[in-house]
Amino acid sequence: MLRLEPRPQASRLLSLASPLLALAITVIVGLLLFALLGKDPLRALQMFFVEPVKSVYALSELSIKATPLALIALGLALCFRANVWNIGAEGQFVLGAMAAGWVAMQAGGELAWLGRGIVVVILLAGVLGGALWAAIVALLRDRFNANEILVSLMLVYVASLLLSYLVYGPWKDPKGYNFPQTITFDAVTQIPRLAPRLRANIGSFIALACVGATWVFMFRLYRGFALQVGGLAPMAARYAGFSASGALWTSLLASGGLAGLAGALEAAGPLGQLTPHVPVGYGFAAIIVAFVGRLHPVGIVFSAILMSMFYIGGELAQSRLGLPKSLTGVFQGLLLFALLACDTFIHYRIRLGAKAAAR
Repeated sequence: MLRLEPRPQASRLLSLASPLLALAITVIVGLLLFALLGKDPLRALQMFFVEPVKSVYALSELSIKATPLALIALGLALCFRANVWNIGAEGQFVLGAMAAGWVAMQAGGELAWLGRGIVVVILLAGVLGGALWAAIVALLRDRFNANEILVSLMLVYVASLLLSYLVYGPWKDPKGYNFPQTITFDAVTQIPRLAPRLRANIGSFIALACVGATWVFMFRLYRGFALQVGGLAPMAARYAGFSASGALWTSLLASGGLAGLAGALEAAGPLGQLTPHVPVGYGFAAIIVAFVGRLHPVGIVFSAILMSMFYIGGELAQSRLGLPKSLTGVFQGLLLFALLACDTFIHYRIRLGAKAAAR
């Protein structure tokens, strides 16, 4: 009989190498999967790992997908390090997009006097919208001890339904040929682009600034230290006088705010309007991004780029090779399970039950 026995101390080197090993396993399984589907494995892998980085335009599209993933994953890393399981970042992303969209729709009316300054207001509205949605989770957990996993997850569906109600009803474009969408936002609300013919915008630099700020908070500020101690050793945190409630509210509000910022960048960036298709799963994919990045801000940057390659590669494989759209989700799931398996063997060793009993 096989059983898992905890190792006295996990190897730090193996812990850092675990994501690379998980990626290698994912690639190998992917090769077998493509072969079983009757496709050229090397051609399929080219769609995922070469095409997304082969030109300036491809890199621009990669940044469009990596930016929201990185922002959301940064907030989730804060939550997970504090032992707060926020699974509803997708809903906070949607609320951020909705709040930003509402401000953008006022650009031709009451807020016209702001000019290009309205972009700042749009981003702040996104942060506020996401943070307020996360505050519902924090309040129910803090006051009524509600399970934050269930509450945050259920609020995703509430947010999606609220978005559908607005774009099918009060916010519906009267000149949109009855399509469920808002008006196209004015050009003045557009997130500034990095180059005229590319969709890449300053959101990438905002995300990198957030990476730096998160690193400083986690590893250089007392508040970040207290938050992490509360996650690793709740009893020690209480003994030291660290507030569990403070860690809960700080992590959830920061996570919601970053997810809302991602939603604002998406709504006022590549989308340019609100539709029922705003939620595309970034909030759930960012959970994988956070763990593959080892809950570290720098690791999350590389993990977000990798996950973006999966998104773009899945789209290319669908259009050029006739593979199903769900292949992106398959790769994401393979990467997560491979990472969990690698981490299990880093922290545990396999023992035979009979041999263990003899000892």
